[in-house]
Amino acid sequence: MRKHLVLFGIILFPTAGFAQSPDLEATCQSVAKGFFMSDQISIGMVQSFPELKPPGVRMTYSTRPGTAPGEMTDTFECEFDKVEKPHQLVRFCVSSTCYSSSEDDADRKRRFEEARILLERAEK
Repeated sequence: MRKHLVLFGIILFPTAGFAQSPDLEATCQSVAKGFFMSDQISIGMVQSFPELKPPGVRMTYSTRPGTAPGEMTDTFECEFDKVEKPHQLVRFCVSSTCYSSSEDDADRKRRFEEARILLERAEK
């Protein structure tokens, strides 16, 4: 049974990793690096959905160097106003905690505004 799971993972991994929107994915990675204040974030699986409204990206990550992509279980998600640059951040989530401009929680709203400002600066 274990051999079948490994084989399935090897076959599935390359097809699941194809980029749908490299620009959106790079922008979401930039948001994650800004949020964690680190350029040393390891990115695992990435899925982008430019056809959704709002378009978005979901990826696994690790803040520990050398983590294998298959061992990454934490997720980071981004939603943008449009597929084309400049991207305006609509919302982002770190695991099950989400940040947006319409947050009731003042700290989450502030973290969102910080991420939005950093993204604006980076895309100028």
